[in-house]
Amino acid sequence: MQKIDVRDKIVSERLNFREITEEDFHSVYNILKDKEIMYAWGHGFSENETREWIEKNRVRYKNEGYSYLFVTEKKAGNFVGLMGPLVEDIDGEKYIGVAYILDKKYWGFGYATEAVRACIKYAFDFLDANKVIAEIRPENINSCKVAERAGMKVEGKFVKVYKDEKMLHLIYSILKEDRNK
Repeated sequence: MQKIDVRDKIVSERLNFREITEEDFHSVYNILKDKEIMYAWGHGFSENETREWIEKNRVRYKNEGYSYLFVTEKKAGNFVGLMGPLVEDIDGEKYIGVAYILDKKYWGFGYATEAVRACIKYAFDFLDANKVIAEIRPENINSCKVAERAGMKVEGKFVKVYKDEKMLHLIYSILKEDRNK
């Protein structure tokens, strides 16, 4: 997987994307501490876990060239959430995936779908991906709908272990040749 700078390459109508910095801690923490938003992880993050999460993404930028990004509205500049392409590991096999964590006050405005579509386009156009995936817990109906609106379909499932808890995940995917259907 090649490194590509995301600046000006992930494009959407209403959103701006940039790398997360340490200065973003309070904005990021306000989202990651919320257990409802962090449903897929099974808990809200502590301040330490948030710092570790930010650092993990900063390392991904260096190693892979991309990961979760700090996303704001173009018009108002408000922080919407954390979304982006990232390397996913399923049973030891690496895939280019898309991920999204939105502030609750921005749920229902189509921002997640818009961001996922932009990240899929980026993965196909700049990362030369043939397939893009999303890992989603089956009970997370809203995230499943986002993936489906972005043209993804369930291709399988797997059990992810996080903090010694086994969590069933659906694997949504879209192939390059199917992206415009």
